[in-house]
Amino acid sequence: MNRPQRILVIRRDNIGDLVCTTPLLSALRRHFPDAWLAALVNSYNAPVLQGNPDLDAVFVYRKFKHAGGESRWRVWWETLRLILKLRAMKIDVLIVATPAWTPSALKFARWIKPARVICFGQRAADAGDCLAMRPAESWHETQAVMHLLTPLGIEEAPGPAKVFPEAGRQAAVVLPAGEGPLIGLHISARKPSQRWPVEAFAQLARRLHAERGARFLLFWAPGAEDNKLHPGDDGKAQAVLAACGDLPIQPCATRELPELIAGLACCDAIVCSDGGAMHLAAGLGKPILCFFGNSGAAHWRPWGVEHQLLQPASLNVPDISVDEAIDRFHALMQDVHDKAGRP
Repeated sequence: MNRPQRILVIRRDNIGDLVCTTPLLSALRRHFPDAWLAALVNSYNAPVLQGNPDLDAVFVYRKFKHAGGESRWRVWWETLRLILKLRAMKIDVLIVATPAWTPSALKFARWIKPARVICFGQRAADAGDCLAMRPAESWHETQAVMHLLTPLGIEEAPGPAKVFPEAGRQAAVVLPAGEGPLIGLHISARKPSQRWPVEAFAQLARRLHAERGARFLLFWAPGAEDNKLHPGDDGKAQAVLAACGDLPIQPCATRELPELIAGLACCDAIVCSDGGAMHLAAGLGKPILCFFGNSGAAHWRPWGVEHQLLQPASLNVPDISVDEAIDRFHALMQDVHDKAGRP
């Protein structure tokens, strides 16, 4: 088992969680260059691994909530066929890459019948080869996930997160005219406490254009706000565009995750709240000004990139002033400039 030949990593969570798992994949590839290395993910987060050179294969299953109204039996049958296919591959090591005790994920892993399962547990008896030690609360998500490699003799700090845009989609992104820096503004956030107001984004854009000649790509979660299943920010986006009508700002519709990745890849810097887009931007190596409300900044901050993080004492993003955001953005760009000038 010191040199496993077939390794499968399971990450069934959200977009940001999977981005934070990519340093683990890179470490596995470096230490086991000849092994077959694959990931099992869900249909929602799978585009995060598009074009990832560390992987030999990506297996995708659908959760019921992502099935688009199809029969539960059909989704269940697809998943069963996938499990049987993976079982026939005789996996040497299966890693449940979630830094918490997740019985449902462990049950899923055991259905595949690998020779060895590595996961976090609450106690030593939870799983045959699990790690009894839980990750430290002070660790970043990438550090906690990386700790799962210690049974394989890998004890090192995680490298940067990696996300790869599709070249064709990136080339198709419509850019605003001009020569100034291109800044991505992602205005959506799942939690109300994470949402910066429309007026604040508009004021930020006006000042950055006046002070830096900045151009902008505007990103948001598509859909109507009153959609009960998939609420979106079409109305909020239109309000920002109306308030910035005389600026070089281009709406970047992202109905699919690969479109968001391609658009973010075009930008020189990103302004956003904590969430999947922030982690994608980090995986693309972008400098980030990020807003945190009532989420854990130490655990979920952008990994491996220059960033400035604002989290008010109220844990309410609307309490962040435009002046604070402007000052931090200038500091971010100065950090990027200073780093670029180092030998």
